[in-house]
Amino acid sequence: VQLQASGGGLVQAGGSLRLSCEASRRTLRMGWFRQAPGKESEFVATIRGSGGSTYYSDSVKGRFTISRDNAKNTGYLQMNTLKPEDTALYYCAAADNYYGDYVYWGQGTQVTVSS
Repeated sequence: VQLQASGGGLVQAGGSLRLSCEASRRTLRMGWFRQAPGKESEFVATIRGSGGSTYYSDSVKGRFTISRDNAKNTGYLQMNTLKPEDTALYYCAAADNYYGDYVYWGQGTQVTVSS
């Protein structure tokens, strides 16, 4: 599976961005991770199945929304009320199961939030 992430950019604190992750085919699970300079990779959100069960890290819960368009094999991460600490390289990932490690990874898209 090939994943193509897009939508990153520079935004002021309090602003919004929507990231997209286009997959070459449908997968059961899609997720987003991020890595800030000098820090380890961090789980952000995941969505499972066609019904779309979603899970979020505490740091983004209530501000970010993960969704998917199964017809387009595309996942989205709507990011609202962005904070400078959200600045990171965001990666999308996918898997053909509901649990376990992600197998497929896309390239990152940079999100920079200015204060």
